[in-house]
Amino acid sequence: QVQVVQSGGASVPAGGSLQLSCVVSGLSFDDYAMGWFRQAPGKEREGVACLNWIGQNIYYAPSVKGRFTVSRDNAKNTVSLQLTNLKPDDTGIYYCAVGLGPACGDYMSLHEYNFGNWGQGSQVTVST
Repeated sequence: QVQVVQSGGASVPAGGSLQLSCVVSGLSFDDYAMGWFRQAPGKEREGVACLNWIGQNIYYAPSVKGRFTVSRDNAKNTVSLQLTNLKPDDTGIYYCAVGLGPACGDYMSLHEYNFGNWGQGSQVTVST
């Protein structure tokens, strides 16, 4: 049984930083891409970042590029998302997701249909 367990999430002031982490069990972690999505209040879930099975190919949404950093440790079955210079528009529930294969897709955007197992979500609130 695949389990995707997230940690992190907090309320921070604008300009602040925090880290989200995700531990995956029940599958061969280094066979799969890993992605992060978020859902803001009243909006659809959107892709934030993704890296392929070995972390060589990485996608960032334009809205977070240069501020967020995604990384993975295949020895620990862990993927992390470092969020810096946070803005109120970054507020939302962040989800970690396991890809259906080793790649993130076309690296032009992220689509939920390319991901199978999801974490429980982590609330990130950025105040002005």
